[in-house]
Amino acid sequence: MVRALRDQDGITSEPVAAAFAAVPRHRFAPDAPLELAYDLHRTVPVKKDEHGLDISVMSAAHLQAVMLEQAGIEPGMRVLEIGSGGVNAAYLQELVGSKGEITTVDIDRDVIDRARLCLDDTGYTEVKTVLADGETGVPDGAPYDRIIVTAAAWDIPASWISGLTAKGRLVVPLTMCGTTRSIAFDRDDDGLISRSYGLARFVPMQGEGAAEERKAMLRDGVALQTDDVRVPLNAQALNRALDTPRLERWSGAAYDLPDELELYLTLNLSSAARLHADKDAVEHGLVEASALYGVPALVSEDSIAYRTRRENESTGGFESGVIAHGPQAEALADEYVDVLRRWAQDHRHRGAATFRYLPGAAPTPLPRDAVRRRHGIVTVAWN
Repeated sequence: MVRALRDQDGITSEPVAAAFAAVPRHRFAPDAPLELAYDLHRTVPVKKDEHGLDISVMSAAHLQAVMLEQAGIEPGMRVLEIGSGGVNAAYLQELVGSKGEITTVDIDRDVIDRARLCLDDTGYTEVKTVLADGETGVPDGAPYDRIIVTAAAWDIPASWISGLTAKGRLVVPLTMCGTTRSIAFDRDDDGLISRSYGLARFVPMQGEGAAEERKAMLRDGVALQTDDVRVPLNAQALNRALDTPRLERWSGAAYDLPDELELYLTLNLSSAARLHADKDAVEHGLVEASALYGVPALVSEDSIAYRTRRENESTGGFESGVIAHGPQAEALADEYVDVLRRWAQDHRHRGAATFRYLPGAAPTPLPRDAVRRRHGIVTVAWN
């Protein structure tokens, strides 16, 4: 596993490699096959809700490694983990050593009790486990050199910022308009500024920090979601739009770096949501395959546009395009294509975004590059 994580750039430093080599990962997933416990990209279910959906998992090894590298943990540090599975706390203890302190907190008693048992069973008795809502942090032990959040967070509460040292770092899977990125934030005056970000997929935060998601089922197998209250989600009108003839527009721009392009589209379309479709909807030609895992969509009251691609050797392999439906299809397609071209011309590289989190009341009017949150705003600048 460690060799494979190095090969895939999940592990890039010797301390993280040593931590992964030292911790018996399978003993934190005693009911899972070894192949699953040590798989780089699969999670291990820990607890499900009444609908059978995962509410706690042991995160994939690759994602854990990437976030630990983002955190830049050094011996002797004091670290808080929000969302507990046990094994990540063990990695953290290896990284901080005997002079450091690890606290892991979870809102679910079953989860925190399980983590405690696994930590004790593997000899990591010095890790402190706390049953509490991570929204409030753990003041007993603050300030922390690092705070690592292992659940998808919709916002950043003041307790996480005030709980950091002056040179502290927060690593958090932050969700914006249905798209999640693991962002490493450093303190910047009263707020935070990003130093790196990467793909992330986590179970959602529970408790006070739960996401304010809006969802609309257009028909069986087709849905839209967003957390932006300004986006119209008229399910009946948008469902009718899907029955209208489709409009295709092609940008002439290369389709590559899909995760970076997705982030740019999500944060730059004027009325963005995330379109999801199941296999049946795609196979029947209702929507394109890009919607299978979610694709940024531009929506109005009665029309929708979303990204697709086609083979085109002149653009290096694939070309970005747009599919639009409804009375406003032309206007939506024009805006979407313009955003695709701006990305290709001005920002087509990894790490193009710089995020800032500014706590406190949002300004009026809200800047175009800002995303409103309960405790503050996120702004994004593109290099």
